[in-house]
Amino acid sequence: MYSDGSALEQMSRDECLALMASVPVGRIIYTRRAMPAVEVVNFALDHGDIVIRTARDGKLAAAARGAVVAFEADSLDLAQRTGWSVTAVGPAHEVTDAGEAARLQTIGLNSWAPGTRDHFIRISPVILTGRHLRTDRTQSAQRSG
Repeated sequence: MYSDGSALEQMSRDECLALMASVPVGRIIYTRRAMPAVEVVNFALDHGDIVIRTARDGKLAAAARGAVVAFEADSLDLAQRTGWSVTAVGPAHEVTDAGEAARLQTIGLNSWAPGTRDHFIRISPVILTGRHLRTDRTQSAQRSG
């Protein structure tokens, strides 16, 4: 871990994955009609990959199929001005293997969006970065504790 400023600390890959696993919602960033698009989605981690459950014929499934996408998850404490953010970049693949899709149905990933969501997209992070944001007060308490 290293710091790129007095209040920002970079995280290791393992720390990034552990923090991502602690929240159920993130944002996928992809290209739609040659423009950047961002969608809030719920997700799960599976063997270090990000898995999203969506509709097979939805715009997200079509746009992310075989594309390189970004994914971001975070947690912020507005009162304390602390938090963390993790960003992943990598290829997105639709899960086409019936056995794998059946297994993914058992990992507890249920879409919050209404309607049938029986299609899975797997994002394999090639780049995974994260940062902690801590105020001077939080950093001082951690050093003295």
